[in-house]
Amino acid sequence: MSILVDDKTRVLVQGITGREGEFHARQMLEYGTKVVAGVTPGRGGMEVAGVPVFNTVAEAVKKTQPNCSIIFVPAPFAADAIRETVANQIPLVIAITEGVPVLEMIPLYHYVRDHGVRLIGPNCPGLISPGQAKVGIMPAHIHRPGSVGVVSRSGTLTYEVVAALTAHGYGQSSAVGIGGDPIVGTSFVDVLELYQNDPQTRAIVLIGEIGGDAEEKAAEYIKAHVTKPVVGFVAGRTAPPGRRMGHAGAIISGSSGTASEKIAALRAAGVRVLDSPDRVGELLASMHVARDE
Repeated sequence: MSILVDDKTRVLVQGITGREGEFHARQMLEYGTKVVAGVTPGRGGMEVAGVPVFNTVAEAVKKTQPNCSIIFVPAPFAADAIRETVANQIPLVIAITEGVPVLEMIPLYHYVRDHGVRLIGPNCPGLISPGQAKVGIMPAHIHRPGSVGVVSRSGTLTYEVVAALTAHGYGQSSAVGIGGDPIVGTSFVDVLELYQNDPQTRAIVLIGEIGGDAEEKAAEYIKAHVTKPVVGFVAGRTAPPGRRMGHAGAIISGSSGTASEKIAALRAAGVRVLDSPDRVGELLASMHVARDE
């Protein structure tokens, strides 16, 4: 098994005729993902890499029945693109777009949840279930099918951790980048629950960073509900307060959101916290988690 996407996932690419949308649509197709449609207003009737392009999500849904949408729409229009997807009852939406205004995300978060749709992102790398489907921008070649579930706020740190896992013989059941913005559609807790209930996932790697309290909430959930081994890493230990570090949500405000607070909370919940992400394979081995090779 895996979580969220698999070989039955049918993907719609919103913004498929743009540079990023077309490039990553081709990469997903090359991986074997079923990309069934694209949407760009005014470009209906075109094809991109053999994928039909429609003017609206409603038309694409009627003609191709996607069950997942990935959004490469520019930030000023991304919230409307998400709303259009939700209104057409596509159950899973992955928003890659960075820079969606927080004031637009607040009502959108509740709109998505009220309609029973799962939103990953925005400002995320997407997700992959190795060997089944890639719906995102991650480098596919570093992933291998296996039993370690990965969840992260950081795209590039996800890649570093996954490469280290694969090098040490640990494949991944799935890898999910939830996004680095202050408000995202899916939390650590949401993904931890999915991994806890996934029989293929034997261990979990959680990659956090400074800012907010998502890692502290994850620690509370792990302590109360997760029975599988969890390894963690928190980026930003040397970050100065008040300065944004990469992601919009990666900022220490006053005395809250520091790496030390997050590490302490995770350790109190029984999570083994790494000093360096490239040691993840060694740590899992020391915890007697069986390799997938």
